Amino acid sequence: MSRPCVLIADDQPDVVESLRLLLKGDGYDIVTASSPAEVIAAVEKRDLDVVLMDLNYTRDTTSGQEGVELLDRLRELDRNLPVVVMTAWGSVELAVEAMRRGARDFVEKPWDNERLLATLRNHTELVRALRKGEQLEAENRVLREGDGGELVLIAEAPAMKPVLELIERVGPSDANVLLTGENGTGKSLIARVLHSVSPRASRPLVTVNSGAIPDSVFESELFGHVRGAFTDAKADRMGRFEMAAGGTLFLDEIANLPLGQQAKLLRVVESGEFERVGGTRTRRADVRILSATNTDPDEEVAAGRFRKDLLFRLKTVEIRVPPLRQRRADLEPLARHFLERHCRRHRQRIEGFEPAALEALGAHSWPGNVRELDHAVERAVLMARGSRIEAADLGLLDTAPASGQFADMNLEEAERWLIRKALSRHQGNVTLAAVDLGLSRSALYRRLEKHRIE
Repeated sequence: MSRPCVLIADDQPDVVESLRLLLKGDGYDIVTASSPAEVIAAVEKRDLDVVLMDLNYTRDTTSGQEGVELLDRLRELDRNLPVVVMTAWGSVELAVEAMRRGARDFVEKPWDNERLLATLRNHTELVRALRKGEQLEAENRVLREGDGGELVLIAEAPAMKPVLELIERVGPSDANVLLTGENGTGKSLIARVLHSVSPRASRPLVTVNSGAIPDSVFESELFGHVRGAFTDAKADRMGRFEMAAGGTLFLDEIANLPLGQQAKLLRVVESGEFERVGGTRTRRADVRILSATNTDPDEEVAAGRFRKDLLFRLKTVEIRVPPLRQRRADLEPLARHFLERHCRRHRQRIEGFEPAALEALGAHSWPGNVRELDHAVERAVLMARGSRIEAADLGLLDTAPASGQFADMNLEEAERWLIRKALSRHQGNVTLAAVDLGLSRSALYRRLEKHRIE
């Protein structure tokens, strides 16, 4: 992460230089200004983490009125930019007025170095955590956006009806929800839907890959740490629970969490209380917890790999997300959605799918579920030579019908599927496809004509 940037604003050069040396030693990048106009110019030009500004400039020297008016302008430019004000003519009335106008804190000159540094660290950390939360929420939103910006989950298949019913019933609550299902089924998408329909939707959605956090940094990642807690702790740091304050914390791959880390997580899930590493102040976590796993959680408990008490806390409600092979009615809508998205991303103009491509999609077993479909369509967008996706563009060379699917085909449908598979495997070479199928070249041509396969 880049160094935090602070704007120092004061019309006295010796004050600016003293603050510059102090803050530079604490790891800040420094921008300076000596007038309200320079402050405005700097805020409009630079990405700042905090402003430390005097309230008195050259127009008058005691009232702080210039600084108070400047606060109004800063609030118009960036309501989230923290401003710490300082003046040698401090008074309760002036402090109250500055805070009312949007200042986050108030420091009197001469300042106490440690208090000033702690104040700036806290506000820098807070604004960066809020920005990170917004970034994570934007990056993790994999929902379909309708024309009016409405978030829509593609779920037309009957197998998705129980999922939609549970989202409707528990989404607006604060209940902890455990999402189960195979890899790639869209559990993280369901978590985002649950967040979007909750009263917490305007607050951050923070995602944690539970199994990817090393033991040595687990507590720091989730609960934060204070400066000096360990060798590399050069500043106080918020953990994921604080980043998600007022919002939702999504613990993905929760079953991969080692038992030792499960015990640390259990306390905050039960009580909502935790301490930063190296700190003594007990903090409260106002978050809703969603979690997900691709394993059977009851089997993990029976095998001694997952704590039963933690599972009870995480699984107020369980939502099972079905695999794509059980959602055949969603195949085409999902494929068209991914096609539209990847065409925008790669700046391609493709109108749709050829019938043979749709047939290939329907014949594939999709062991990788929705994620595999997404990747296959993206590949097809990049490989397509015409204005429509061909079956070969999808790259499903090892396509096989789902278990029992041949039983639902008549003889012509099965024959057509086998011919298309052989042609796809050999990039349209009829001679090689005929050898694969145990047919003569002329016999295969007759079947191609019969089934109207080009």
